Amino acid sequence: MTNKSTFKMAAIQAAPVLFDKSASTQKACDLIAAAGAKGADIAAFGESWLPGYPFWVDGPVIDLTWEASAVYLENAIDIPGPETQALCKAAEAAGVDVVIGVAEKDLFTQGTAYCTALTIGREGVILNRHRKLKPTHAERIIWGDGDAAGLTTSKRDYARISALNCWEHQMMLPGYALAAQGTQIHAALWPGWEKSPRAGEYCWARQHLLSRAFASQAGAYVICAAGLRLEKDIPERWRPLGIWEHTGHSAIIDPRGEIIAVAESGEEILIAEGSLDIVRAAKAACDIAGHYSRPDIFELIIDASPAPPRVQLIAESEDAEDDLELED
Repeated sequence: MTNKSTFKMAAIQAAPVLFDKSASTQKACDLIAAAGAKGADIAAFGESWLPGYPFWVDGPVIDLTWEASAVYLENAIDIPGPETQALCKAAEAAGVDVVIGVAEKDLFTQGTAYCTALTIGREGVILNRHRKLKPTHAERIIWGDGDAAGLTTSKRDYARISALNCWEHQMMLPGYALAAQGTQIHAALWPGWEKSPRAGEYCWARQHLLSRAFASQAGAYVICAAGLRLEKDIPERWRPLGIWEHTGHSAIIDPRGEIIAVAESGEEILIAEGSLDIVRAAKAACDIAGHYSRPDIFELIIDASPAPPRVQLIAESEDAEDDLELED
């Protein structure tokens, strides 16, 4: 790979095939190929895109709620697993770095899912896996707390890249941690603008406002990748859980916090070009973890160790086994 100062970014705004990890994976692979055909260096999908955002957690708790949660868990993916293998092959074939939100299954318990931002390199390998640190509000019904093992940047030939999920951008410290590692292109993964009576303008505004704030503070481009789930995308079986929609509105934001490309509601691959010269100019003005910091006053310590398994099985030694007396 050769270094270059300009690059193309893509926000992939499309509806997954809800509750179907195989079909969603195939659609994601097709979209990655399409982004590659448009010349994208990096492409980002929305939060928990595969197999879709668990929209029912905000609705009433009925028997169907538990059925939906069980099917959702069944369609959470292993990392690594057959779905990630397919995504890696698609990224390599398209020559595109990919950031995609997935529901990741706990390999030990098989009963917990994590909201994970998965970063895949154009070489066809997994670069990083970041589990959402704290699910928001009712999301705690379906997702477990993540850890900081994946709170890192990935160096590419065109830029250093990073990713966070949704309201992790509200937390402030995760963003600072990534800025301190020199992020230059950041994927902000969102479920999409929420069209429901309870959301109001508050949830609608946060997606763009927090993404723009991150861009300005970090001096980095932000791919605000929004999910899409319209009424027509919800299978009939699950409609009693509620048919409120996520309507997309992805955006790409420059290091000054200005929106340079925006999508409306509908499937679209949003493309914008960026330049490291613009990143450097923004960081020269304000590098919040560098010359615009006060390390003599503030210190951030991150425990980047992965969360340990909750149960450890210790095998008995052969000697101990020999000491056992078996009764007839």
